[in-house]
Amino acid sequence: MRVEAIELREVALPLLFGFKTSFELRHQHVCLLVRVIADGLEGWGEVPAEDSPLYNEETVGTAWHILEDFIIPMVLGREVPHPRAFAAQVAPIRRNHMAKAGLEAALWDLAGRREGMSLSALLGGTQARIAAGISLGIEPEIDLLLDRIAHFLAAGYRRIKVKIEPGWDVATVARIRQRFGGILLQVDANSAYAPEDAPIFRALDEFSLLLIEQPLAEDDLLDHAALQAQLRTPICLDESITSPAQAEKALRIDACRVINIKAARVGGITAALAIHDLCRARSIPVWCGGLLETGIGRAANLALASLPNFVLPADLSASDRYFAEDVIDPPVRLEADGTVPVPQGPGLGVEIRLDRIENATRRVAQFR
Repeated sequence: MRVEAIELREVALPLLFGFKTSFELRHQHVCLLVRVIADGLEGWGEVPAEDSPLYNEETVGTAWHILEDFIIPMVLGREVPHPRAFAAQVAPIRRNHMAKAGLEAALWDLAGRREGMSLSALLGGTQARIAAGISLGIEPEIDLLLDRIAHFLAAGYRRIKVKIEPGWDVATVARIRQRFGGILLQVDANSAYAPEDAPIFRALDEFSLLLIEQPLAEDDLLDHAALQAQLRTPICLDESITSPAQAEKALRIDACRVINIKAARVGGITAALAIHDLCRARSIPVWCGGLLETGIGRAANLALASLPNFVLPADLSASDRYFAEDVIDPPVRLEADGTVPVPQGPGLGVEIRLDRIENATRRVAQFR
C-alpha cells in the first residue's frame, strides 16, 4: 500500500477519577492519534505517551517531533508492502517505541480494512472474548481503595491489580486479603523499589499473589533475577521489556516468569507478536497491559490479546472505567461473565467518532 497522507492529533480526555501510580497522579489521558490514508482507505493508531517522561522516556511532545521530522518522511508517499515491513523501514531510528507503534498500529488497521478482516484475525487471534482485569491506583486512604475493589468486583472484573509504592504495600495487600479473601490479585510497583527492599517482597510472597509486576528499575534485569530466586510468586516484567531481544535476555536469566506485553512499549504490534511467540515457545504466560488508552488503542490491544498465549486477565477494562465518553462506537463494554468481546469488524472493528476526537483535540497537522 502506498501511504498518501498522515494526520497527527494531540488529544486530551478527562478521566472520571484520578489515577495515581508510584510516579504520578493523572487526571486526564493525553496521547497522539495517528490517521494514515492509503489505497483510498484510512487506518487509526494511538501513541499513549503522556505529558511527562515518567513511564518511559517518551512524551507527546517528543513523539510528535519524532513522527513529524523522522518517521513520517520515511513512509509518506512510499510503498509499505505490509505492516510487518514498517519496523525495518524505521529501524535506523533508535528506540522511540511509542511513536513507532502508533503509526504501525494505523497501518495494521488499514491492512485489516483493505483485506476485509478483523485485526484479530489478521494477527492469528483465537479468542473471541478476553478475561478482563482492573488496574487501581494508589488512594489517599485504604478504605477508599477497598470500596473501589468492591465496586469493580461487583461489576464482574475477574482480577484486581493494585499499584504499590514504599509505605503502600504489605499492609495494603493484607487488608485486601482480609476483606476479599482469595480473589485473583496482583500488585504493580512501576520500578518504585530497590534491591535492598527484598524483605518487602518476601512479605508479599505470603499473600498468594498472581504476580508482582516490575518491582525494580526498568534497566535492571540482574537484580530482578536475584529477587525472583527468593520468591515463589512470579515476577512479571513490564517497563524492562522493550524489545523481543530484551525479553529473550530476561527469560534466559530467569529475571521473570510472566511478561506484560504492551505493543506501544516495544515498538508496535509486530514486535509484540515476536515476544508472544517467544514466550509461548518457552511456556511463559503473557497478558496484555494498558496505558489508559482511548478506544482506538484499546481496540488494538484487544486484537493483540486474542492470541493464544495471552492466558492471564488483561488490563482491558471497559471505556466507562476511565472516560465519560470514548472516541469509538460502540464503546468497550464489560460483559456479565467478566470478559470484553474482541471487535470482529474489519481492521480495529469499531467506528471512529471524529466529532468526539475533534472536541478533545489540542493540535492537529496533516502531511501529504
